[in-house]
Amino acid sequence: MSQPGITHAASAPPSLSRHAADTARLAAPLAIAQLSQMAMSVTDTILLGSLGPDALAAGGLGAGLFFVVVTVLQGVLSSVSVTVANARGAQADHRVPHIYWTGLALSVLLAVPAFVLLSLAQPILTAFGEPAQLAHNVGAYANVLRWASPGSLIGIGLMRSFLPAIGAAKRLLWVSLASVGINAVLNYGLIHGAYGLPRLGLLGSATATTVTIWLTTITLVALMHGRARFRHFVTAARPNVPLMGELFGIGWPVAITYGVESTLFLATGLMIGLLGEKQLAAHQIALNVASVSFMVPLAIGQAANVRVGYWMGAGQPLAARHAGFVALGLGVAFMSMTGLVLMVAPHAIIGLYLRLDDPTNAHTVAIAASLLGVAAVFQIVDGMQTIGSGCLRGLKDTRIPMLAATFGYWGVGFPTGYVLAFHTGLGTRGLWWGLAAGLASVALLMTVRFEHMTRHTRRT
Repeated sequence: MSQPGITHAASAPPSLSRHAADTARLAAPLAIAQLSQMAMSVTDTILLGSLGPDALAAGGLGAGLFFVVVTVLQGVLSSVSVTVANARGAQADHRVPHIYWTGLALSVLLAVPAFVLLSLAQPILTAFGEPAQLAHNVGAYANVLRWASPGSLIGIGLMRSFLPAIGAAKRLLWVSLASVGINAVLNYGLIHGAYGLPRLGLLGSATATTVTIWLTTITLVALMHGRARFRHFVTAARPNVPLMGELFGIGWPVAITYGVESTLFLATGLMIGLLGEKQLAAHQIALNVASVSFMVPLAIGQAANVRVGYWMGAGQPLAARHAGFVALGLGVAFMSMTGLVLMVAPHAIIGLYLRLDDPTNAHTVAIAASLLGVAAVFQIVDGMQTIGSGCLRGLKDTRIPMLAATFGYWGVGFPTGYVLAFHTGLGTRGLWWGLAAGLASVALLMTVRFEHMTRHTRRT
């Protein structure tokens, strides 16, 4: 059975234009699903804001801690996608159920460290010198969200890897869109006691998010097991310990890569906080804008992971090479367009966040506009690095990219930003140029690595 975005291996390798069309078709529902996840976070923030700044700070920090922990662990499960794509490319669909059930068992095991870390949120924050009341509130918030860890790792980690690889990416799209509405209703109801629900205040938001994540997970699993078209991919099979070792071996470097990137952005935010509240506000605006557009190349990278892995499994490495470079081209084209928008209309974008006619916002607006100018460059290399990483995962090459990312982010990006910010007077812009330098170096290393790994296929 062929899948959307994949030409059956028995046919001739696709043309470059077909590669582009298939990649876009596979990436589109993934991008919308990821934007839906962001929309849930925005909804939580807006509704928590109605309880006041203390609740907003505690909820924001608690949710941020949860998503950092589970996102890093979800990196391990990215191995499911390429392994399934390899099997399908090799026309070995009988292997797919074993991968699915082994991935499910791995998801449950990964939920254990996530649960433990979130249970320790209060003592961790206290050890870092956070105010006692804030640490208490964040700890209480995280104690509710920790119960969403298994659901997040299964529903987002496993399913977001597995469904695109079997041609069911659209299931992610519709379920993710529905989850935005469900999360909004439950958040409002549980925070304020509306719709006959109990009034839980701050913890109502955490409860709503937990329930929404589990509903999303159960729905995705039910759709996959209930549809005849996909049922043969999930027929009963025992989890395989050697296969679990293979999945973990491919995936743990991806988790480390996610971690070193996340900590660079966290460290940058902390350093900008030292420069002042207006600088930090401008940083948050620019970063939010960049994060929204980043969802598209992130989805293209996930599509490239599936398509490169499929063609490698099919024994057609030249088609895999073409799939990877076409994906890179699509990402650069899209991010170039968004970068142009940032350069042409920065104030129109900032106006979505702040009142431009308020004199008290003038300094923040000026800084944010300058950061969006940096982001115009930032966008392109950020897209390249995530797609390049996806291409390499399709080759099951994750350890060298992990080292490349660590070097690029912390060997190039962090020191460059620090020097430019604090020793040349560039301040916040200097830290953002450091981010751009780190991302550019990682993009270059990932692209060169993919070119090197597939170079022998050019005449195949």
